[in-house]
Amino acid sequence: MTWLLIFRNITRNKKNSLIIFALIALITSLFFIGNSVIGQTNLGLKRTYIDSLTADVIIQKTGDMSMNLFGANSPVVDAYAAIPVLPAHSHIAEIADAEEGVERRVSLVSSRALLEIPGLSGGREPALLCGVEPESYFDCFPGVELVEGRFLKSGEYGAMITVERADRLERETGGRPVPGTPVLLTAGGNAGVKIREAPLVGIFRYRNPGQFMSEIVIADPQTVRVLAAIQLATAPVSGEGEEGILGNVEDLFAGPEPENGDGVSAEDYGGEGFSPERLSGFLASAAEDLPSPGGAEFSGGDWNFMLLRLKRGAAPAAVIRSLNKKLAPLGVYAAGWRTAAGTPAIMILLLQSFFNLGGFLVSLAGIIVVVNILLISVFRRTREIGALRAIGASASYIRLLIMGENCLISFLAGAAGVAAGGGVLGLINLTRLTISNELVASLLGGGPLHIAFIPSIALASFCAALVLGAAASVYPVETAVRIDPITAVRQG
Repeated sequence: MTWLLIFRNITRNKKNSLIIFALIALITSLFFIGNSVIGQTNLGLKRTYIDSLTADVIIQKTGDMSMNLFGANSPVVDAYAAIPVLPAHSHIAEIADAEEGVERRVSLVSSRALLEIPGLSGGREPALLCGVEPESYFDCFPGVELVEGRFLKSGEYGAMITVERADRLERETGGRPVPGTPVLLTAGGNAGVKIREAPLVGIFRYRNPGQFMSEIVIADPQTVRVLAAIQLATAPVSGEGEEGILGNVEDLFAGPEPENGDGVSAEDYGGEGFSPERLSGFLASAAEDLPSPGGAEFSGGDWNFMLLRLKRGAAPAAVIRSLNKKLAPLGVYAAGWRTAAGTPAIMILLLQSFFNLGGFLVSLAGIIVVVNILLISVFRRTREIGALRAIGASASYIRLLIMGENCLISFLAGAAGVAAGGGVLGLINLTRLTISNELVASLLGGGPLHIAFIPSIALASFCAALVLGAAASVYPVETAVRIDPITAVRQG
């Protein structure tokens, strides 16, 4: 009997019911489409970073601020924040290996430097350095694909640049860097300026390049440690004025030694006491005196991060909670891929939050409109409600009747809104639109634009429609319950 009254009241008030239906369906559709686009971006970004750079879980030293792979996650202090060294590396590795759900682990030392390739007049370019053990690193990240040359090998000094950097240098200078070309890396800090030369062994690309990833240079760990001024107990990096990893720096800028006590004029030496060729030779000879980056002497190493690739089906949140219980006494902690990726991944969350905040404000406006329509409907049905109360209908029955009407409309409107949103996404996918911006394209999965139907977002949108309808019904329902039966019959 109750459902018959609900259907009858909805059909008798077609105009008001259609307005409420259309309004809730529109809000639901916009909520679903917007979150589907953001959700697709988030999935694309997650796949990009996990497969190419960050893995699923990052372990880093506990500190005052969260760090991504190349600096602080706070843009305000990023330029001044030093990436801390991971303590107790071997112990952390044992804990990670014993953790259920962890498939692979790799260690990473990172830094920033200026890159220059002698012979190409492109000048110095910023570079983000990843010092890795190649044997485990490239197995962990299938998103790193070789384009030219070969992958870096364990136990050798060398560097790899992205194909985007190689193409840009070719456009700007007319010459393309090829494997075997020397690469100069320069970094500055409290200990002064450090310069390292490493041969270019290969050019690579990321299957789905994300923001800033074209600036990454993959190198042997010892080269990056020197540039980052990370001192090893077995081979300390010298400070100011000492003969260290580069030998006596004064020898680099001094002129040739005089023979038989006679000086050598500038003309005899080509006009200068320093040349790029001399720098290259000096760096090459200094590198020969260094221990192998993969040798036993550096097997313990100093690293900034440990990256963990999880087994299929493993829950990252559960693995992180389990690891943090074991890692806390060591002064380190585990976090998700978003922390390792830094600003690009965090911005997606902020974008989603702002979008949903805007959707909430629109929903509030929608609730106000629905409340007014329902109040008008209640006032028009004063005699009917009064008659029901007069024949014994309880307040809870009146609540059920009116709330049932609005929830049924919201249910149908939510389903229609999700269906309409899915139809819009389907039409977008049918256009096979190609996005020219590489960054936006990579965030959306690359290739022709395709926005997937995400069931969790569809369910959340449908539930939002039900909540909107129920919230808008509260005040009109209480107004209907307070109607005095005798007064209502007299007014009717």
